[in-house]
Formats: sequence, C-alpha cells, structure tokens
Amino acid sequence: MELRGINRVVIAVHDIEKSKELYSELLGATFNNANWTGEPFGIEVAISWDAGIELCAPMPGRETSSAVSPFLEANGEGVMSVFIGVSDASAAKERAALAGIEAVHSLDYTQEEIDKHLDGMFRKYEEHNLNSAGKCGFAITLAQIDPK
Repeated sequence: MELRGINRVVIAVHDIEKSKELYSELLGATFNNANWTGEPFGIEVAISWDAGIELCAPMPGRETSSAVSPFLEANGEGVMSVFIGVSDASAAKERAALAGIEAVHSLDYTQEEIDKHLDGMFRKYEEHNLNSAGKCGFAITLAQIDPK
C-alpha cells in the first residue's frame, strides 16, 4: 500500500452556503454539491476537489441531530476529519485494524455511482472512515480515489 498524501480536509460548518462563499472568495475554490452522500446522515456536503476541502453542515431541521452536530456543539466550526489518499484502501483498512483503529463506516462506489454522482471523474472510489479521534484527535478517512 502506497501513501498518496492528503486528499482533502473535512470542515464542519453551520451554514454550507456561507462557507462555500467564504472559501470560494478566499481561495478561488470551486465546489461540487455532494448532498447525496450526506442525506442519510442529515448533512449537506460540498466538495472542492481543486482546493482539497469538503464542507459538512447539518441539513435544515437537523441542526441538533445530524452526524456533524456533536462536533459542532463540542468544537464549533473547524477541521473534523482528514482524508488520506492510499493506493489500496482495503490494505490500508487492514493495517489500521492491526494498529487497533477500526473502520466505523466504509463505502466502495460502483462505476455507475461514480459516473452519476461524481461526474465520472474517477475509475475507483473507496473510503474507510476510522474511529481514530480518540488516538489522533481527529477522524481519519483512508481513501483510494483513482482518477480516470
């Protein structure tokens, strides 16, 4: 398994539209709507592939019950998670487990899902969210994201 460096940081925010405006103005970042990934967790998601930023905010009406709500309550807005790029996500997940850090959520998109939701930008998209906050101070996601 080869490390590819940081893919992106996930920033918890209260208002996704205001945050997109801020990072667009500040960095010139372009954001893609990725709400389809966050709806089951009660969050709005926007990803800037060019800036390496993912914004997550509670969906309207879910301000206290979304997956990002506990982080916002405890810490306010800020970096919540870091995506680390790897050449083999399954091997990276196994390595993390051997180090005592288990995956709490995993996904591996089909090419059809990649084409539909990620504009066909990738040929492989697999990620494993680790329960690393207790040991590292933040969540780590191991991500194999292979461009086309």
